[in-house]
Amino acid sequence: MSEEIGKALQSVRERVQHAAARRIKTLPAIDPRLVAVSKTKPVDVVIEAYRHGQRYFGENYVQELAEKASDPSLLSSCPDIKWHFIGHLQKTHINKLVGVPNLYILETIDSVKLADKVNSSWQKKGSSEKLKVMVQVNTSSEDSKYGLAPAETAGLVKHIREKCPSLEFVGLMTIGSFGYDLTQGPNPDFQMLLAQRDMVCEKLGLQIDSVELSMGMSSDFEHAIEVGSTNVRIGSTLFGDRVYSKAVKEGANVTSTQNKS
Repeated sequence: MSEEIGKALQSVRERVQHAAARRIKTLPAIDPRLVAVSKTKPVDVVIEAYRHGQRYFGENYVQELAEKASDPSLLSSCPDIKWHFIGHLQKTHINKLVGVPNLYILETIDSVKLADKVNSSWQKKGSSEKLKVMVQVNTSSEDSKYGLAPAETAGLVKHIREKCPSLEFVGLMTIGSFGYDLTQGPNPDFQMLLAQRDMVCEKLGLQIDSVELSMGMSSDFEHAIEVGSTNVRIGSTLFGDRVYSKAVKEGANVTSTQNKS
């Protein structure tokens, strides 16, 4: 297992770097962050990937993340691990998420109410650092996808920056539609997120290179990086196909389209 994970990580890292080298020069020269999506995979898989130099890991379900992040063997073996929460966050699960050890970024803030509740919960935790958050945008306008409408993006970012003192806005995230045919040109969902960043930066006076773009998964991460992604979420390409237990399926409360990576 260790050798397979090591080879997969090396291969994906090379593909990430080659894709970054193909970017047009007008895009911010930010090294893309590889987030290894470990959902449904056991703790020992995470530990092996960590041993091969991987530090950023993503999970979709709060309960699964809380269990893995609190595992004694993982805590002792992976002191510098950084967890990304990349699934839909229900308000009833906020306190559990906030309590996760080594939580690094919450990528899926999609409403003022959710931002306010996460801010309040993080304040109560008493952390000396702000919680990094991204705003999730539904760029494909699909009912099966979470995220706010593009027209609401700037307003939510402004609210987080001005009304949520315990949160640090760091970027925008999208799922996008699946199976887009790149022979038709650049993925319009990714182009939409790029346009949203331009608009947010112009309206709020932010620097382009200070706003990350989280877009791209196993099937399309190279294209996503080429057009500007700074954060890609890759699972099956690294760890193989997922096997969902009955408990995970019943407890997810998330559409299947939300959780591919």
